[in-house]
Amino acid sequence: MKIVTVVGARPQFIKAAGMSRELRKRHEEILLNTGQHYDYEMAGIFFDGLEIPLAKYDLGVGSGSHGAQTGAMLKGIEEVLLSERPDWVLVYGDTNSTLSGALAAAKLHIPIGHVEAGLRSYNRRMPEEINRIVADHLSNMLLCPSRTALANLAAEGIVQNVHLIGDVMLDVLEWARPRAEAMTPEVLGRLGLRPQQYFLATIHRSENTDDPRRLMSILEALNSLGEPVVFPLHPRTRKAIAGSDFSFQTHVRITDPFGYLEMMSLSRSARSILTDSGGLQKEAYWLGVPCITLRDETEWVETVESGWNKLVGADSDEIRKAACSFAPPAVHSPLYGDGRAAERLAGLLS
Repeated sequence: MKIVTVVGARPQFIKAAGMSRELRKRHEEILLNTGQHYDYEMAGIFFDGLEIPLAKYDLGVGSGSHGAQTGAMLKGIEEVLLSERPDWVLVYGDTNSTLSGALAAAKLHIPIGHVEAGLRSYNRRMPEEINRIVADHLSNMLLCPSRTALANLAAEGIVQNVHLIGDVMLDVLEWARPRAEAMTPEVLGRLGLRPQQYFLATIHRSENTDDPRRLMSILEALNSLGEPVVFPLHPRTRKAIAGSDFSFQTHVRITDPFGYLEMMSLSRSARSILTDSGGLQKEAYWLGVPCITLRDETEWVETVESGWNKLVGADSDEIRKAACSFAPPAVHSPLYGDGRAAERLAGLLS
């Protein structure tokens, strides 16, 4: 069976790394990279660390407005699908790459599998929410990471060909865990860090980067912390900060983005993680690290219900209080599967 997998952003490279290893045991997989994250720091280093196969097609779309980016991807993906005529198209998550892949396949009557289906923030001001809703309603096979996702789809009348497979990001994390553990001393030593004596922060979502008030409030909170903060800058965040007169205190360590294994090394040894990333919320949970989420809501509600993830929004005082005092419970139950999601999906496509 021929499958075209559409990726384009960092979390999708992670998911595809785990999925491709299983798919290629049984099927012919063609990787299509839209180039949504187009520079080496945002994409290439992930290929290096994850041993993901190189893409057969790279559209090189790059950044742009939602309409321009989605339109360019739609055109490029359609051309590839017309040429390859796959049996299935797989899309991952909630990005413009996912939306474009689902639209192109649907218009060509090619079955669509949506990995990470059923997530909802119930905030339609988020472009990601629109993307995932459209992709779910176009898909022929919906592959859910949690029972909450199943319930979300059922509430919208989607009950056919819905499968609970777990989260493929857990598959990748378990594969990568021993590699990250082995390189942790070198990574921390290079950055002059000690385990559990620093915070790790990431900001990239448009709700934070495109709102100067929210962004400055978050940055002021990082400045107010009394311990080292490692802060790898997403290009969108770097651009937003460059347009302001904000300056960081010396304990905030600005870096370029890290590769997946380096980032896992830093995550597993951090005192806490402060982030607006959905993927990092889950990884923090799996690694047993407290997470402080810089959003007003999350799709990964189970991490909050477990007591290991605290929603604080963008309020400086709330962020600072949580960073200083948030302590999760001793209980740490399994969430989002058992690390065999890719195996289940490969079997469903047989």
